[in-house]
Amino acid sequence: MSQTYLVSRTDAIGDVVLTLPVCGRLKQLFPGCRVVLIGRTYTAPIAAACPWVDGFINFDELQQLPEAEQVQRLRREEATAIIHVFPRKALARLAQKAKIPVRIGTRNRWIHWLTCNRLVKLSRRHSPLHEAQLNLSLLQPLGHAGELPLLEIAPLVKLQAPETLAPQWQQLLQARQHGQLNVILHPRSRGSAREWGLANFGQLAQLLHEAGHRVFITGTAAEGEELAPWLAAHSFFITADLTGQLALPQFLAFIAAADGLVAGSTGPLHLAAALGRHALGLYPPIRPMHPGRWGPLGEHAAFTVFDKPGCEDCRDEPATCACIRAIAPLTVAAQVLAWQPLPMLPS
Repeated sequence: MSQTYLVSRTDAIGDVVLTLPVCGRLKQLFPGCRVVLIGRTYTAPIAAACPWVDGFINFDELQQLPEAEQVQRLRREEATAIIHVFPRKALARLAQKAKIPVRIGTRNRWIHWLTCNRLVKLSRRHSPLHEAQLNLSLLQPLGHAGELPLLEIAPLVKLQAPETLAPQWQQLLQARQHGQLNVILHPRSRGSAREWGLANFGQLAQLLHEAGHRVFITGTAAEGEELAPWLAAHSFFITADLTGQLALPQFLAFIAAADGLVAGSTGPLHLAAALGRHALGLYPPIRPMHPGRWGPLGEHAAFTVFDKPGCEDCRDEPATCACIRAIAPLTVAAQVLAWQPLPMLPS
C-alpha cells in the first residue's frame, strides 16, 4: 500500500502554486506515494491541474463538519505525514487528534510545539530564500537535504489545464495572424501585491497593439466594474475584456492557450509560469515583496523590477508605491515583444 502525505496550504492561489514543488519533491522522495493537498475552495482547481497532487481536502467544507467528523475525515486518508506549509491552529490540532504519525511544522509557531512532533527551524520574514525554497525546507524531517537551486525547483512548479477551453475562447485566440502574440494583461491584484497602475497598463496595451499584437484583459467581475471607465478609454487597443467571464478552470485553460501574461506579484502570474507560458512579473525592490522571494518560476518566467536600492520610502504607502510605478511601459513592452509565440497547450 502506498504512503499518503498531506500538504496543507490554505491561503492564496499564488502561495499554493509555489507550494507545488513540495508535492513534486514528495513524489521524488517516495515514488508511488499519494499526495493530498489541503486547501480552500477556490484553490481546488489548482489541485486538479497539478500532476503531483492525487487528492484534495477542502478546508472550508471540512470546517463545517462537527469536530469528530473532521478528525475522521483526516483519519480516512491513513496519512504517513502532514506538512503544515501554512500554519493553521485548527488544522494542527485536528492532525494531532487524528494521530497522523508525522506532523511537521515550523519552530516559530507556538501551536506547533503543542501539536507537531517534527519541528523545522524556519524564519520566512528575513530569509534571502525564495518562497518555494522555504516551503521545501519543511521536508527536512522526511529526508530532503540541502537547498535546491531555483533552476531545479522550477520544473516542479507544474500545472496542466484541468478542462478543455470553451469553443468561443478557442476561436477568439485562434483568430490571431501569423506572428501575432496573444497577451493577457492582469492589472489588479485584489490587494495582494503592489500594483503597476492603470496608466502604465494602458500605455502597455497601446504599445502592444501598435506593434500588431492582441491584448486581453482579465480580472474578477468586481474588478471589471471598477475598471469599466479605463476599459472604455482603451477599448481601441484591447482585443477583448474577459473580466468576470472565466471561472478558474477556464481561466487556466485560457492562459494555457495564450502566449503569456503580464501582472504584478499575483496568483495569475504564477499560474501562467506554472502552465509553461510566458509570465512577466512586475515587482518593487522592497523586501520581502521583491522577486527574490516571490518571483515566478517556470520555463518562460521572468520579472522586471525598478533598479533602486531599497524601497523604504514606499513601505507604508502600498497604494502609491513609486518604485513599481517607475517601471517604464517601454521597458515592459520590449520584454513582451521579445517573446516567441507559443503553441496552444492541449487541455
